[in-house]
Amino acid sequence: MGFRRKILRLLAVLFAFAMVAAACGGSDSDDDSSSSSGSDTAAASSSDSSDSDDADEAAEEEEDEGGGLSQDAIEKAVSGDDDAEEEVDEDAPTFDRSTLDGIWEEAAYNRQLMIDEITEKMDAGEWGVGDDNILRGPAGFEADLNNCPGDWSDTNGLLDDEIRVGMTTVMSGNLAAYGNIAYGWENYWDWINDEFGGIGGRKLKMIIKDDGYVAAQTIEFVDELIESANIFALHGLGSPNGLAVYDKINEECVPHLFYASGHPAWGDPVKHPWTTSHQMSYLTEAVLWGTWIKTNLPDELPVKVAGLVMDNDFGLAYEKGFEYYAENNPDVVAEYLPVRHDPAAPTLTNEVTTIAAFDPDVFISMTAGNPCLLAIQEVEASGLLERLSAAFTPSVCKAIAAYMAPAGMAADSWWVVGGGVKDSTDPQYASEPFIAFLNETLEAGGLDPSISLLATGYFFAYPWTETLRVANELPGGMSRTNVMLAARSIDIYHPLMMDGVAYELDGAADAFAIEGSDFSKFDAVGQTWNIVGDIVDGNGGSPNCPWDKENGGC
Repeated sequence: MGFRRKILRLLAVLFAFAMVAAACGGSDSDDDSSSSSGSDTAAASSSDSSDSDDADEAAEEEEDEGGGLSQDAIEKAVSGDDDAEEEVDEDAPTFDRSTLDGIWEEAAYNRQLMIDEITEKMDAGEWGVGDDNILRGPAGFEADLNNCPGDWSDTNGLLDDEIRVGMTTVMSGNLAAYGNIAYGWENYWDWINDEFGGIGGRKLKMIIKDDGYVAAQTIEFVDELIESANIFALHGLGSPNGLAVYDKINEECVPHLFYASGHPAWGDPVKHPWTTSHQMSYLTEAVLWGTWIKTNLPDELPVKVAGLVMDNDFGLAYEKGFEYYAENNPDVVAEYLPVRHDPAAPTLTNEVTTIAAFDPDVFISMTAGNPCLLAIQEVEASGLLERLSAAFTPSVCKAIAAYMAPAGMAADSWWVVGGGVKDSTDPQYASEPFIAFLNETLEAGGLDPSISLLATGYFFAYPWTETLRVANELPGGMSRTNVMLAARSIDIYHPLMMDGVAYELDGAADAFAIEGSDFSKFDAVGQTWNIVGDIVDGNGGSPNCPWDKENGGC
């Protein structure tokens, strides 16, 4: 199954390369991108073009405009015209996902596929740490251990009876609700420890630091965790926080897995090989907003769009992504007004008043945490809601209990590009075996299963756990380098993902684990997200993103 899917993904990537003209990279870097590749492009256009020249040029453009699925790729997926059809492996076993045992059996099967593939490559000398002290893995992935600190150890943070993972996250302030993710994660690892004795006889231990969503505090805690807490790996939450520390974490050669943010910067396996992505890229989400508008409001085009933007790296990724879409689609977006707000602002009245005066046709919330709830309430209070053709809340605020239910009927009929993630409190999923299991396990641990962000902790903990399990079975056992081989090869069924959205990484070729989404509309009476239309999945189609911090683009 793994080999077939990798071939299909490669075909999908090549297909996307050929159609990259409207890729959504980030507008501030457009001038830099064209100047950096201009000489090569001019040379190609002034000579006889060959197929290889065209492929090289397309690949070069794709690299410049990375970080999310291209507009063409998304529109083909939405319309059903994607030529990269998935091949069915008739020899692969089938599993009953309607039972918990069936889910565990499928998980074990997928782990064994990964273990077998990685082990075969390591035994052949193709993957693993070579004599030159370079870690090599799938699809050209490399991490040069010669650049690691002199006191670096492949087994740092591995005790005889414990695996120590450090986490920086927000548990106070406007985004404090996200702190429940850490509690839910701990709950799942407590269950793993109780049921299986951890992994390989080592209990899973998480060391959590509340950075309050303040990047300066994140820097301090990451220094502390690396230098004195004896951690094996790291996790974090928040775009500005991650951007503040991922250079250092990679310089320290610490696994930094499945980061809790959709910022495109996590899709950079070359310059940041120790950091991996998790959720859908915000740039893909921005293009999906535009695609929805184009598809669903044809009689109103072009429309005026306003964005309420959290004024930090997180919000600006959204803002720039949609700005790029708007600039390249004047037939869809006539005007685009982004209005920024202080992340710590107690109210959004002034910002929404400004937006209401602009009188947009579509409102998009490009914020996070409590401001998502405030945005819904303020849009209704301003009278703007009744004039809008559509209002969107962001994927990071899909949680019903935290952000939609408290808004009451003001949240009714809001849309979300949800990233393909199931809300554990949504009635349509309540009877699913994995969600029933996690709710029971949360309750047994003294936690309230009605808080869906606790289940989001399972959403992050699940791929972490599968990765660690695979790494433990590789030649040499548990180590940081084996963890990176496992993470960069991950190909699993995630029970908290909607059917049709893959969860997969492939070394240096595919750096985005989730590249698909639902379009869902909120029903405030039923307290449920109703999926409208087909699930969109562009697995393998997002070019990597070496993030340019100064210019705000890939």
